[in-house]
Amino acid sequence: MSCKPYFTRVAAAFALTAALFAAGCATTSGPKTRIDYDKAADFSVYRTYGFPKETGTDRGGYSTLVTSYLKSSMSSQMEARGYKYSEDHPDLLVNFFMNTRERTELRPGPTASLGYGYYGYRYGLYSAWPLYDEDRTVTYKVGTLNIDIVDAEKKQLVWEGVAEGRVSEDELQNPKVAINGVVTELMRQYPGRPNM
Repeated sequence: MSCKPYFTRVAAAFALTAALFAAGCATTSGPKTRIDYDKAADFSVYRTYGFPKETGTDRGGYSTLVTSYLKSSMSSQMEARGYKYSEDHPDLLVNFFMNTRERTELRPGPTASLGYGYYGYRYGLYSAWPLYDEDRTVTYKVGTLNIDIVDAEKKQLVWEGVAEGRVSEDELQNPKVAINGVVTELMRQYPGRPNM
C-alpha cells in the first residue's frame, strides 16, 4: 500500500489550516474611509485655507505632535490643489479630531471553521491537538481620524472625511508616516479646487 495519498491528505490539511491562520491574523490593507460634503457648496470660490487657533487634536492649550503632523500633511494636500495658506483670514478652516481605543473580539479557533472531520467521533474524549484551539479573545487598537473643512465666513461644515482602522505597532512607532498615508487617502476624495 502506498503512503503517498496519506501524506498528500496530511499536507493538504496543514496547508488549509495555515491558510485559515493567515486569514485570521491578516490586517486590512488600509483604513475604511467615508466622506460627506455639502452638495450645494461651490468649492471653486475658496482660495485660501488655514487652521483654527486650537484644533481638536490639541491638548490643554498646547499643540501636540499629532497636530503638527496633520497640519503638515493637510498643507501639502491643500497646496497641491492650488490653495494658499492664510493665517489671518482663510476662506476654509481645516480642523482635526483623532482618537485611539482598544477593541476586543472573540475569534473562533480553526476547529470551528473546519469541523471535527474524521476525528470528530473522539472529540470530548481526548484533548485536541494544539492546532485545534478553542475560540480566542483578541484585543487590538482602532484609530479614528476626522478631518473637517469649514467655510470660515459662514462657520459651516462643507466637507468631512473620516478614516477608521486597526492601528499596528509600526504605525504607533511612526505616526507621522501613518497620518500622512491616511490624510492622502481621504483627500483623494476631496471634490474641490480654487478657480484661479
